Order: sequence, then C-alpha cells, then structure tokens
Amino acid sequence: MEFILVLQWPATSEADYDVLISLEEHLESDLNEAHGFVDGHDFGAGEMNLFVHTDQPLDAFRDAQEVLGADPRWATVRAAYRSVDGDDYTVIWPVTLQKFSVS
Repeated sequence: MEFILVLQWPATSEADYDVLISLEEHLESDLNEAHGFVDGHDFGAGEMNLFVHTDQPLDAFRDAQEVLGADPRWATVRAAYRSVDGDDYTVIWPVTLQKFSVS
C-alpha cells in the first residue's frame, strides 16, 4: 500500500475513546477491501485518529464516509493522506482545511 489515510476527530474523554473503538470496528468490518484496510488508531493530544493503508485514498475516504457518515461524529471529521514514506499530508476534508497533522 502506497498511502496512509488518516481520519481524525477532536477527542478529550474516555467516552471519546469508546467511540473511537466503535468507529474502528465498524470501518474494519465494512471497508471495501479493494480500497485498503484499517491499520489501527491513536488517541491523545485532543484528537483521535484512525489509520487506513490504501493505494486509493480518495476511494477509501468515500468508503469511510459511506460506512461512518450516519454517525453524528462524522460532521467533525478531518481527513488527509500521505505517502507511507512521507511526512506531508494532502487534505481531503473539509475542503477549507489548510493544514493537517497528527500529534
């Protein structure tokens, strides 16, 4: 896989962590295999992240939107991808987002 897609939400509480695990399990079970696979999460520094390894980051994002879009948290998602060997992110969502990082 050439890229890592990151789905990121604001998070601060234990309840947020429980939501992250639920989102991860849901995405793992329903992500189109042709578009990648979920490769874990992290939580801290006011954010929670899901990582998807993929060769097709835009298709993987659309799949994630289909799978998780009904969850109220989707409204606050930020998404970007980078090459597996790179450090610079390309923002996918929201389109107005200028900078993206994983703390």
